[in-house]
Amino acid sequence: MKKEKRAPRGILWRILLALFGIILFAVLELGRHTLAGWIAAALLIAVYALVRIKPLRGKGRAVRLVSWLCLFALTAGVLALSWPPVKNVPAVRGENGGKTDVYTVAQGDLTGVYTADGKVEVFAGVPYAEPPVGDLRWREPVPAGAWEGVLEADSFAPMSMQTRNLPIFYSVAQIVGYHDYKITFDDNYREPVSEDSLYLNIWKPAGDVRALPVLVYIHGGSLQTGQPWYEDYSGESLAREGVVVVNMGYRLGVFGFFASPELAAESENGTTGNYGLLDQIEALKWVKENISSFGGNPDNVTLAGESAGAACVSALCTSPLAKGLFRRAVVESSTVASPAPAHSFRTLDDAYAAAPATLERFGVKTVEELRAVPAEKLASEMDYHHHITVDGYVLEETPYESYLKGVHNEEALLHGYNRYEAAPFILFDGANLKNYESKINSFFGDELTPRVLSLYPASTDKEAADNWADIYTAYYFTYGHRCLDRLAVDCGVPTYTYHFTKNNRRLGAWHSGEEVYLYGNIPEDSSLYDETDRALSETMLSYFVNFIKSGDPNGEGLPVWQPSAADGTVMELGSTVAPQKSPFAPVHDLLDELFGWE
Repeated sequence: MKKEKRAPRGILWRILLALFGIILFAVLELGRHTLAGWIAAALLIAVYALVRIKPLRGKGRAVRLVSWLCLFALTAGVLALSWPPVKNVPAVRGENGGKTDVYTVAQGDLTGVYTADGKVEVFAGVPYAEPPVGDLRWREPVPAGAWEGVLEADSFAPMSMQTRNLPIFYSVAQIVGYHDYKITFDDNYREPVSEDSLYLNIWKPAGDVRALPVLVYIHGGSLQTGQPWYEDYSGESLAREGVVVVNMGYRLGVFGFFASPELAAESENGTTGNYGLLDQIEALKWVKENISSFGGNPDNVTLAGESAGAACVSALCTSPLAKGLFRRAVVESSTVASPAPAHSFRTLDDAYAAAPATLERFGVKTVEELRAVPAEKLASEMDYHHHITVDGYVLEETPYESYLKGVHNEEALLHGYNRYEAAPFILFDGANLKNYESKINSFFGDELTPRVLSLYPASTDKEAADNWADIYTAYYFTYGHRCLDRLAVDCGVPTYTYHFTKNNRRLGAWHSGEEVYLYGNIPEDSSLYDETDRALSETMLSYFVNFIKSGDPNGEGLPVWQPSAADGTVMELGSTVAPQKSPFAPVHDLLDELFGWE
């Protein structure tokens, strides 16, 4: 009688060990653990396999269980000991082209680094204001003092204080949201976060250049998160086109936008709540005083921003403190120019009303006591305080009210929005037939909801989801641009409005998807973009450079971009580059009624 063939002894634990190893190495990679962790993990698994094959062969189940528990415990130790260290982000990724000559600014001497090809000079981590810590927390920025010796500006300063997730979270976001995750040992570190973050960064064409146009960029992030070194809006490509580019860190969340009557009383200017905007103004002042040292023309500055950064730009366009610090404005995917801005803005009364709860949550009674709370703990308040407000100093009235009076700082304006701005914000909170009407009602109320439903009828879940995405995009993003368009045109400002629609395998026309095109930063080796994307980027970068230089995006070989008119025509930037009627025009008319457009 033949015996049945049995599976090889121990095959199950080998399969389990292999799966464990795959998961462990995935965690090490996604968590940015150091190379030492990889080596230790490989040795640990190899030793465990050898032990199970010989010394523990034939031992009882309890012994085998203990061996697994030992493996898990040692693995936890490996993960802890190989936790990625905190390290400043280098000004130039990978190999750089060496140190630049010494440059002199008001505060002292400094050097930067060349890009690998030697065509662009980068200066990172240049202080423009004193660290807003201790007694300087929630006060107007103090201009940076002099430093001794030669400052080596070769790495970016820490990002402004904000809450941070585990590194694995950002890796997963790159995979799921951006689709551009790369396996590499070059990023096995954590970027620093600090309340001491008032530093700026400069990109310039290499060599002795003079009187070049300047772009100053304000990063986005809901006034809660973000950093200046993100590669999509790096200034390197613009510098190659003859533009000097500057961006900066500024106070975020509760550190940048907390408002209190106590703070207003202790300020010589009676201001509170707009410390992040004051930081940006201080950076613009630094540029005015020092940018000629880098070949920039201080009288030819364009101010740009995206998302919350664009909200700041649209506010600074009507701030009396920013007058004369820039000539043109670029506003991407957000404004605070509507009668009632949908985000990033609140009344001073609302800001004051939120202050007592913050004091209570930290068990203090005064702002002075709150100043003693460590920044890492205070960062948990970011969700409650990330709004621009009318403080009577930075903003004397709402931008909408200022524009109606003809008060503004920009001489020309380029602005616009993307086709699917809403996509990342409703990714897990979309609409279906069951909740579609209630979601619309939450925005428009009982009176206007039937009219919205008649414009956007839905008979399937997909129609409800698609319509809701358009309505959400219009409410939170495109309507503000429609308002800004009309206000600027009525003020006689040459205005150029775009609608970005290009799809790709990365962000497409989602929120912030236009930046890598506009700033000319599509990676050469990326397979997520094709030749049509690269051609569009060349066109958009050309428009951008022309506008930065002269206030007019038009130039030889480019499709003509007509200035905005009252009919709501916008310039489509996508597979087609041509004028079009905004697809959001019908809901814009209803939003005019809702918000009381005059």
